[in-house]
Amino acid sequence: MQDRHSLDKAQQPASIDDMEPEAFRAYAHQVVDWIADYLSNAESYPVLAQTAPGDIRRVLPAQAPAQPASMSNILEDFERVIMPGITHWNVPGFLAYFANTASGPGILGEMLTGALNVNAMLWRTSPAATELEQVTLDWLRQMLGLPDPLFGVINDTASSGVLYALAAAREALPLHIRKDGMAGRKDVPRLRYYASQEAHSSVEKAGIVLGIGQSGLRKIGIDDQFRMDAAQLEKAIRQDIAEGWQPFAVVATIGTTSTTSIDPVPSIASICERYGLWLHVDGAYGGSAAVDPEMQWVLAGCERADSLILNPHKWLFTPMDCSVLYTRKPDVVKAAFSLVPEYLRNTESVGDEVPNLMDYGTSLGRRFRSLKLWMILRYFGQQGLAARIREHIRLAQLFAHRVDDSPHFERMAPTPFSTVCFRAHPQGIDDEQHLEALNERIMSNINEAGRFFLSHTKLYGHFTMRVAIGNLRTSEQHLSALWDDLQTLLATHLNT
Repeated sequence: MQDRHSLDKAQQPASIDDMEPEAFRAYAHQVVDWIADYLSNAESYPVLAQTAPGDIRRVLPAQAPAQPASMSNILEDFERVIMPGITHWNVPGFLAYFANTASGPGILGEMLTGALNVNAMLWRTSPAATELEQVTLDWLRQMLGLPDPLFGVINDTASSGVLYALAAAREALPLHIRKDGMAGRKDVPRLRYYASQEAHSSVEKAGIVLGIGQSGLRKIGIDDQFRMDAAQLEKAIRQDIAEGWQPFAVVATIGTTSTTSIDPVPSIASICERYGLWLHVDGAYGGSAAVDPEMQWVLAGCERADSLILNPHKWLFTPMDCSVLYTRKPDVVKAAFSLVPEYLRNTESVGDEVPNLMDYGTSLGRRFRSLKLWMILRYFGQQGLAARIREHIRLAQLFAHRVDDSPHFERMAPTPFSTVCFRAHPQGIDDEQHLEALNERIMSNINEAGRFFLSHTKLYGHFTMRVAIGNLRTSEQHLSALWDDLQTLLATHLNT
């Protein structure tokens, strides 16, 4: 009788192993060649995806695959189905939002990270991942001119980092919220934290998640350069205390999302020290500029902050995702989040010499994000990074001067970094509805043409276009071409 555990060969799958090493080698070479060609021919693609909602989904089968497919067919479908729906962040004409670059060393780092596939939750689950993260972030601290000691940890995005920072700020209160929560407690006053009206939306979202609510965030007015008004901040804190609120944190920004303005961190830090408030600084965009020693003034006052965020995936040429949270008070962050079940207990992590990175946020699973950043810092070095930051700022200043010198365009905000806020404002046209419609049409025409992608904001209610320079491949010639297109489109719309 046939053994019941045996199967006829015809019933067995062709293979229950992974892809054969030689097949992997061949396809890996093919993929790397494709990536190199893509980066060298990036300008041949329309920057903004030229698809309508649902186009990609309709092409893909509704049923999950039951049978295996060849990698050749999968790669063919990648080009045929996926690529038409890609908005190309990695090309020179991407000037929307905060343009970024997945640089060569960063892409190679991602490939190695995927191959190693470690989980950096505990020191012992991959010692190199934990220790490299600490060394790499200390190198970055030195490049930024920040004081020692600062504890750093890499998260996915700044949205996670601001949540963790505000959770730590809440933990620092003598209210035992971690243990007893907030609901139904008469001994917990209404909590209040502060940010400028130009702060990123993640600051408000963090309050929603933490149970503080949108009403717990008080948005502070700005000055004529879109910076938080420190005098208004202190007045608001005093008023809230008098009305029974418990202020506990302030979020300042270095490089606000719309205008890249820089809040007066030294003045805000003094206010926080007077009232015993946690100071968190959101430098997700602008903080990276400080790798250039000439730009380290942007971090003035950050040495007094309790926590600071910057995103290498915005302006340090690091592939998504990689956001750094620094803190002077890692013990408070750990107190807010550390929870060690028996199956994760170990004897290696004693004291602060060897941290378990899972203790500093909500995520247990942690990618080996420091590898790509380590490779980038080594490949470019501080001098190389600084030179590229300086070039982007130079390009932005050139574009801003063109706007300033034109009788038909106007700059809508200062340009401290590499983002220019501007609009078309032809002489003799002052009706705001007309100007908004004109600028919206011009931006839409630019984006539809496919060579460039711009974003917009509203400043004091005025529709404003943004040119955000942050890609390694964006050159002066690209910005000259954009400027020519803008002038041509303006003339066309004025003559129709």
